[in-house]
Amino acid sequence: VQLQASGGGLVQAGGSLRLSCAISGNIFSINRMGWYRQAPGKQRELVASITTGGSTTYADSVKGRFTISRDNAENTVYLQMNSLKPEDTAVYYCNIERLGYGVYWGQGTLVTVSS
Repeated sequence: VQLQASGGGLVQAGGSLRLSCAISGNIFSINRMGWYRQAPGKQRELVASITTGGSTTYADSVKGRFTISRDNAENTVYLQMNSLKPEDTAVYYCNIERLGYGVYWGQGTLVTVSS
């Protein structure tokens, strides 16, 4: 399984970015897809996740600003980030969970929000 994240970059506070994560390989049994982030000097944290049933979970800090979605036909998961804040600056990682197989991570994409 391979996860290729893209869409990061430099944006001013209040701006928007859309992250994409293309998933390839043995993708059967995926039950959850998610985005995590890790800021300098901090632990990696969950940003948002979505199950195959469509249930979503968001970190309190991004509720109302970020939206996770998926395109099953394209095997891609997205993270739409609006009203970005400097504290959203981090490396963002996508991951998937496959029942009976474990967790897989993408390589990360850097998001920098300037004040």
